[in-house]
Amino acid sequence: RRILELSSTRESDGFKDIRDVLGQVYDNAEQLDQNSGQTPGIPTGYRDLDQMTAGFNRNDLIILAARPSVGKTAFALNIAQKVATHEDQYTVGIFSLEMGADQLATRMICSSGNVDSNRLRTGTMTEEDWNRFTVAVGKLSRTKIFIDDTPGVRITDIRSKCRRLKQEHGLDMIVIDYLQLIQGSGSRASDNRQQEVSEISRMLKAIARELECPVIALSQLSRGVEQRQDKRPMMSDIRESGSIEQDADIVAFLYRDDYYNRGDGDDDDDDGGFEPQTNDENGEIEIIIAKQRNGPTGTVKLHFMKQYNKFTDIDYAHADMG
Repeated sequence: RRILELSSTRESDGFKDIRDVLGQVYDNAEQLDQNSGQTPGIPTGYRDLDQMTAGFNRNDLIILAARPSVGKTAFALNIAQKVATHEDQYTVGIFSLEMGADQLATRMICSSGNVDSNRLRTGTMTEEDWNRFTVAVGKLSRTKIFIDDTPGVRITDIRSKCRRLKQEHGLDMIVIDYLQLIQGSGSRASDNRQQEVSEISRMLKAIARELECPVIALSQLSRGVEQRQDKRPMMSDIRESGSIEQDADIVAFLYRDDYYNRGDGDDDDDDGGFEPQTNDENGEIEIIIAKQRNGPTGTVKLHFMKQYNKFTDIDYAHADMG
């Protein structure tokens, strides 16, 4: 009997009658029309990004890639907390393979409350900092954000943990920092890491579809981007890319001009010893949508306030500073 039930389940996952599918498409179109002006997917909280992507679809795999220290973790955490503090009270699961949960929480407190991260780190916070810190802790404590900071987690464990989280608390978005640190499903390290990463990206897409929640996977870029005159990232710069660009519904790159600007005007070095700048200045950052399966590509500009690990819409930043 159990075999028959399993067989029946598999059959129901097979062919779908076009009439049923068309009915679903019609209902979706009607709902979108009624909610005109609202973001159809899960809103990121960034106006221009939501306008370009229509929010993140519940089946989407989103790859967010950048060189180290550009701000990809900060950006992903900003999105996570904006989603979690949305009026719909979305549930967010975060896998942090590089940093501990306390470090992530500290970053979210700083960006949520405009708390200077350097003063927090050195124990020199002002009274105003403490007030902001306390308010931010209170705000974040009311969210449904769950953090797993297991290092070297396997892709199969990520899937089972997400299934459990959805069952127990619901699940509306998954953030993974970062893709290249995930272990494949094999019992030992694969000789072909590119094949292993391809398997991981395919499974991340499968998780997004199965659990009906967008998966944001952060990715490293190769050093090749630093050898070009125009250092804006391209698809080929994704490390161990394999099938990542095929599996992803959205591929977004972060580009900060100040990161690559030496400031001395000397670009004639031939020794390949490029040293990116990681200064503390606030500045403009480009979110380059290089691929979007169901929408346009293009660039969205945001303002990055590094001392707070915070991204804002450009006009909001100017109003905030003015």
